[in-house]
Amino acid sequence: MKKISLDLGSGGKSMRDFIARTIVPAFENPILAELSDASHLPENIAFTTDSYVVDPIFFPGGDIGTLAVNGTVNDLVVSGAVPRYLSLALILEEGLAWDDLEKILGSLKRAAAAAKVQITTGDTKVVRLGQGDKIYINTSGIGRVIARPRPELIRPGDKIIVTGTLGEHSLAVMMARGEFGLESRVRSDCAPLNFLLPFWKKGVFWMRDITRGGLATILSELAERIPYPILVKEDKIPLSRAVRGAAELLGVDPLYLACEGRAVIVVPQSKAARILGGIKKHPLGKRAQVIGEVEAKIGRPGELLLATAAGGLRLLEPLTSELLPRIC
Repeated sequence: MKKISLDLGSGGKSMRDFIARTIVPAFENPILAELSDASHLPENIAFTTDSYVVDPIFFPGGDIGTLAVNGTVNDLVVSGAVPRYLSLALILEEGLAWDDLEKILGSLKRAAAAAKVQITTGDTKVVRLGQGDKIYINTSGIGRVIARPRPELIRPGDKIIVTGTLGEHSLAVMMARGEFGLESRVRSDCAPLNFLLPFWKKGVFWMRDITRGGLATILSELAERIPYPILVKEDKIPLSRAVRGAAELLGVDPLYLACEGRAVIVVPQSKAARILGGIKKHPLGKRAQVIGEVEAKIGRPGELLLATAAGGLRLLEPLTSELLPRIC
């Protein structure tokens, strides 16, 4: 008998195939079939939802509450919408410490205020001890559409920008589990991306927040949607010293690690310098970098290529299995 595996929640190819082949056909809905971070509905409304099951529920740089707000807010931002309202659904396990619940509610309140959204409706359920894992959270978000991603306009020469260093969230959660006997200064980058909204009006073609599956998976999916290859340069990809060291010790590739406060953006070549300069002016974008471009001469359509620091080329493919379970 076929059963559900952890790979279906990886954010990689297994999850994408599961959604496209199982979920979408069950409803035959053209809006759902777009598989975007947030659906664009009539009357310039954007709508998204996400569920959070992170383990542990507290980690350096945040907790499940900050994650639930920022993750949903960011899905609206990268879809071209100004976040306005959130719902909040709590699934609590019997025995959850009351102090922990109050801390998480405080985090939810502060994160919503920072992202300039209101929590306006919600639901609470409690399950018996052993039927959950302390707390799960679902948040849905509504925003006002100000732009639409336009991947069909992407052409060779257009630039790829990442808004900051990669991998902090995945590694912060991993280290918080205490499974490796290592200490690290890595903190989650969990933050709202509202500061990117003005750039939709300055020429951005496409934007995604770098979550499950990491940069490599997200750009692989983009490459499959456009009739050109994408080339990124290893020595241009920003990594903190802490992430670089921890990734080397653990043998994981930072290109497949999740963030919760970073985005990858495609912009016209002629506007790249101006947009990059604007992003760098914000504290969350200080380490933004042009990491590559859409190609016409190197590679084949649909490919994502990495120009390595050693001078070679490496084909990057989407994540195919669960790298780090329950990071969001």
